[in-house]
Amino acid sequence: MAEQARHPHLMNPASMKTNQGTSGMGQTVELMSEILKKVNNAKDKPKKIQVLREHATAPLKQVLKGAFDPNIAWDLPEGNPPYIANEAPIGTEHGLLRNEAKRLWHFVTGADAETTKTQKETMFIQILEGLHADEAKVLLGMKNKSLNKMYKGLTESVVREAFGWNDKFVRPEPEQK
Repeated sequence: MAEQARHPHLMNPASMKTNQGTSGMGQTVELMSEILKKVNNAKDKPKKIQVLREHATAPLKQVLKGAFDPNIAWDLPEGNPPYIANEAPIGTEHGLLRNEAKRLWHFVTGADAETTKTQKETMFIQILEGLHADEAKVLLGMKNKSLNKMYKGLTESVVREAFGWNDKFVRPEPEQK
């Protein structure tokens, strides 16, 4: 049987398998849970800080700020909501917390007066169910302010030092002369 002609812009099955779990740019997409496991496994504070700096992205900083900044209160009920964990293997049918981070502002108390509490709770559950199970746990740890209990050595001081944040979780402005 002759091989069917392929469209020149479509990947063949072997290429698709090779690129599974990548961002489409030839780089493997690393889940935030995997980055935080590296922090957990780093032997000392300087190594933990180094891991965070090497993976410093706006979404990771958002999640860590949401977890550690005492001025951020979540407009969501206490504890974990009822949701169905997405058990799809890494790199397959799930969203990425790095992509969902831009929607987190909806859940900060006082940030979104247009969306009702019920809509916020529904949207939060939809995000959780769309994420890989490990990333959903990171999101819940952020909301519950318990990431420090989930990952050994991931502390407020480590996060602040890694990103050069002051006690208000912002980079201090350089002094004007």
